[in-house]
Amino acid sequence: MTERAVAPAFRPAIALLKPRATILQSALVAFVFMTSAACGAACSGRTDAAHASDAGLATEQPRDGAIAVDPAMLSSIKVETIADRETAGTLPIAGKVQFDEDRVARVLAPLSGQVVGLRVKVGDAVRKGERLCAISSRDAAIAIGDEIESRKDLELAEKNVAMIQDLFEHEAASKIALQQAQNDFAKARARAARTGEALRVLGLSGQDDLAHVNGRVPITSPITGTVFERKVTDGQFVQSDSTPILTIANLDTVWVMGDVFERDLRLVTKGQAATVTTAAYPGERFEGRVNHISDAIDPATRTAKVRVSVANPRARLKPEMFAAIELHLSGPERTLAVPTTALFTEEGRSYVFVEVGRARFARRGVEIASGAGPERRVLSGLRAGDRVVVDGALLLRQEQQQRERG
Repeated sequence: MTERAVAPAFRPAIALLKPRATILQSALVAFVFMTSAACGAACSGRTDAAHASDAGLATEQPRDGAIAVDPAMLSSIKVETIADRETAGTLPIAGKVQFDEDRVARVLAPLSGQVVGLRVKVGDAVRKGERLCAISSRDAAIAIGDEIESRKDLELAEKNVAMIQDLFEHEAASKIALQQAQNDFAKARARAARTGEALRVLGLSGQDDLAHVNGRVPITSPITGTVFERKVTDGQFVQSDSTPILTIANLDTVWVMGDVFERDLRLVTKGQAATVTTAAYPGERFEGRVNHISDAIDPATRTAKVRVSVANPRARLKPEMFAAIELHLSGPERTLAVPTTALFTEEGRSYVFVEVGRARFARRGVEIASGAGPERRVLSGLRAGDRVVVDGALLLRQEQQQRERG
């Protein structure tokens, strides 16, 4: 039925009902639209949740600073539980090889002059008493002349006193003449002793024919060893000061100097056995004993110097070589250790990754004792029972840095 077919009397009523029908139709359309949107959001939410579930823990960023990894990465990581264990009782410390100062000779020039006849260079082996060079000096020539003159004066005074003594016994000389002769003899003997001592200081006491020395003082090696330093050349003029012209050392025994933290000083005693290892000779061990413990603590490092005397066959340990010292303790001790593969270093500090939850790991700073071998003793930062990443720590650190940058 159309609007035209309606009786004129009903047309005003229809005009009033028409806007209400339009409003109802609009409300119905809005309701359908809102229901569709809610359904789409719910479906979309379920889809996003499914995607998040499929992505796993790799997209999760824990608020405690730990890093979460997905199953694929987790399969490349090996975790072990560390525990206290009884060890043989050693205290590892870092060290450096040095000369045994009791076997080092620093040769000085006994007087000013010119170096002549230099026979050795750095690296040469020398024997005790072997001639190294000579010093040609005017002072030496004067000392030699004084010695020759004093010898002649002593011989003359000795003959004179013998003659006067004989004359006095035959009443042909006075007692005053005898006393004068004896006094001259005593003076000549004292002067000869003084000039002889001066020559002995110059190393010329064994020379019989001093007239042929020509003012040259021989310089000989005081020990058997190797020339490690030479600061002069042939023909160079030198002064009689504290600067050595040659340094000779015997490396049959060396010192290895180490630093012991003050908290560990109670474990170190003089005469304690020690083992020294170096990177130059992996697997080789040098045995020695502690022969000195410093009486003072370094205020900067809070350590004390410990000196280990080590036999050095074939001079394999070289001065200034870095070494690791293991001080043998009196009995076994319980320590905490981690494999070296678990450690990584950044800005001078050591770190490990510790498992803090399912597939979640946190970086932790640790203090490690120095030493060599597949494990390091833990001084602080870990406790027995901690689960530590022993393989894959660098992989975790790389992943962590990438997420921090992202």
